[in-house]
Amino acid sequence: MNASDDLFAGTATPQPPRARRRSAADDASSSNTPLAERLRPRTLDDVIGQPQLLGPGKPLRVAFESHQPHSMILWGPPGVGKTTLARLMADAFDADFIALSAVLAGVKDIREAVARAELTRAQGTLEQAGWQTLVFVDEVHRFNKSQQDAFLPHVESGLFVFIGATTENPSFEVNGALLSRAAVYVLTSLTDDDLGGLLDRALTDASAPELRGITLTDAARKTLIASADGDARKLLNNLEIVARAGANDAQAKEADAANPSSLVIDEDLLARALSENLRRFDKGGDAFYDQISALHKAVRGSHPDASLYWFTRMLDGGADPRYLARRMIRMASEDIGLADPRALRVTLDAADVYERLGSPEGELALAEAVIYLACAAKSNAVYTAFGAAKSFVKQDGSRPVPPHIRNAPTKLMKELGYGKEYRYAHYEPEGYAAGESYLPEGMQEPHWYQPRPRGLEAKIAEKLAHLRRLDDEAGEE
Repeated sequence: MNASDDLFAGTATPQPPRARRRSAADDASSSNTPLAERLRPRTLDDVIGQPQLLGPGKPLRVAFESHQPHSMILWGPPGVGKTTLARLMADAFDADFIALSAVLAGVKDIREAVARAELTRAQGTLEQAGWQTLVFVDEVHRFNKSQQDAFLPHVESGLFVFIGATTENPSFEVNGALLSRAAVYVLTSLTDDDLGGLLDRALTDASAPELRGITLTDAARKTLIASADGDARKLLNNLEIVARAGANDAQAKEADAANPSSLVIDEDLLARALSENLRRFDKGGDAFYDQISALHKAVRGSHPDASLYWFTRMLDGGADPRYLARRMIRMASEDIGLADPRALRVTLDAADVYERLGSPEGELALAEAVIYLACAAKSNAVYTAFGAAKSFVKQDGSRPVPPHIRNAPTKLMKELGYGKEYRYAHYEPEGYAAGESYLPEGMQEPHWYQPRPRGLEAKIAEKLAHLRRLDDEAGEE
């Protein structure tokens, strides 16, 4: 039997739903169960965080209190309570709970879930109990379009309540048809205060006897909370690892061999028990794009410290320094441009240094470029002018090149007037052919490039204004 089949072993002849249901409390029955599972909230009031959804009068709180379930997508980072909320809904609504993992399940599992939901509805009709089915799909973004479409008719008919959980933006990863049938609720990372409350609860919870008597120094507490990065599951997993390491630590045993639980967790124990912590970072997901967006906006906002922070955060999270270098080259053109043309050269040189040295030595050159970009004068004049020109050319016709600026390499072309009356700028006063036109005939001066009064562009603006005055004087003659 493969992993997918094991999800619904024996579902050909499903048992009555009430006999098959599990509550969150059932998961805490075994001491071998991971700490995070044993401490999973058993009631809505046990849930930590998410006040925007669970506070008085907020949408999920209202759904629980009214006992009126509806289909929904829970979108948020790992370890913030998506699965917990789905299980609590099944308990609160007295529903048969079917859990699918989009990583393992396929269309066959979806069909079996539908069959089980139909049996649940028939059972409820027979016994007038109004039994419901709640189908929970974890990592729903991993289902392809056809798999997501398989839920549509049954969600539409009300056969079951659909709850999908995803760490990815549902706007891009969930079919529009399914999105239109489900409310989207955004869950946020837990705050340090939330995680602190969870840590205190774990140290006193009856389902975690191995943590009794354990205390943390203030510094260790802050470090442990920071290591979780807003993820409750990660916090409890790290706590469990440290507690287990401490119980086997020679110093702890020497301190009190009869009561090894009287353990003091300090930063030294944390450093020895936990491997190097990496911030939550998904190279292909929203966290990645949110952080590169933050870096770009910090550079644009001329804030070197914030720029360096987000640059370092992305390196710490595993971003490819070459990708960061490419984005910085883009920033130099988009947000600085001719206000400081050296910015482009600095970023290109930094990218070249990284190619020569690699990590970590080459990262310093990239950090230097980030700070330079943040401190440089800003102008999007080139970016704006290029966008306007592209838009114009896309909708405009193919205007011919005026004869006087065409190339004339042959006798025939010269006889046709190519290059005739062209004025060679270097022979003109100030090296500028005042009054000359280089646009197609009949095309008005578009004035796309508008230098900003910052950095070198302020001088460029002065020069262009001077040249325009020469044009006006030439036209008056």
